[in-house]
Amino acid sequence: MRIGGVNIETPLALAPMAGVTDLAFRTICRELGAGYTVTEMASAKALCYQGKKTLPLLKLGDGEQPAAIQLFGCEEDCMEKGAAIAAEYSGCDVIDINMGCPVPKVCNNGEGSGLARDPEKAAKVAAAVIRGAGGKPVTAKIRLGWDKGHLNYLELGKRLQDAGVAAVTLHARTRVQMYSGMADWNAIRQLKESLSIPVIANGDVFSPKDAADILKRTGADMVMVGRGAFGNPWLFAQCAAALKGEPIPERPPLARRCQTAERQIRLAAEHKGEHIACLEARKHYAWYLKGIPYAGYYKEKIARVETLEQVSEITKGICRDLMDPED
Repeated sequence: MRIGGVNIETPLALAPMAGVTDLAFRTICRELGAGYTVTEMASAKALCYQGKKTLPLLKLGDGEQPAAIQLFGCEEDCMEKGAAIAAEYSGCDVIDINMGCPVPKVCNNGEGSGLARDPEKAAKVAAAVIRGAGGKPVTAKIRLGWDKGHLNYLELGKRLQDAGVAAVTLHARTRVQMYSGMADWNAIRQLKESLSIPVIANGDVFSPKDAADILKRTGADMVMVGRGAFGNPWLFAQCAAALKGEPIPERPPLARRCQTAERQIRLAAEHKGEHIACLEARKHYAWYLKGIPYAGYYKEKIARVETLEQVSEITKGICRDLMDPED
């Protein structure tokens, strides 16, 4: 697949997710088969006003390419300037525009899904980002529409294509659905058939079979994995095997999964400091333990973790107490 002039070898992307897809998690997912990664969304307005907390969101890892940074905002001037700043600072290959975030504090300001309510304005914002991107391809991530009574994804996709966007990702839910209900894969197929630019499919990919099915049923050029990767970055290697028709590898034993969780937290500490990394570890490590019998005791300990030493002790305890005899 190509996005503009950017070649992507593996049609598996890690979705941008606020508070989740930081540099540490993206590094793990790249190592395990993700062919394309996108940063957490960053505020274009904060970049324009030199927000100190925003620039670190745009930092890419060594060898993290091809990769995109994601911007959100609704003011054309600010989006253009923010794109220029982000492109220069990050060295990214692609700039993605968030037109799908359903969180009220974002979309009620006319950003994220709020921006997509006005396809004409959304196209103008896209054109502004393209001007600021310095020749880098620009993409957009959208939803079906605001609610079932206002499904405008076909119109929005066409306007974005006409504005010069190089690819569109469709999360096949409405803003009102948030993350509930089932994604409408038929809508992805309809969007793919209506556009000449690449379309990336997003929504309800939780297994290798899902990845193969969504590409087959929609004709999309790439599949973007979101919540399915929570605590399971091995999903990318499994999906890659499914797409090739090869035997699907098993997830590694619990000990290695916990060691990967700890490594992710330590990588985060290198970039954010121990305190922030440990606060965020409370959700990340718990995801790695999803479905593990009798893990409640350690989940409670994870919910109170404050130091990397405590993280290490938890890993040792899990490996000692919860290991399957066959592992």
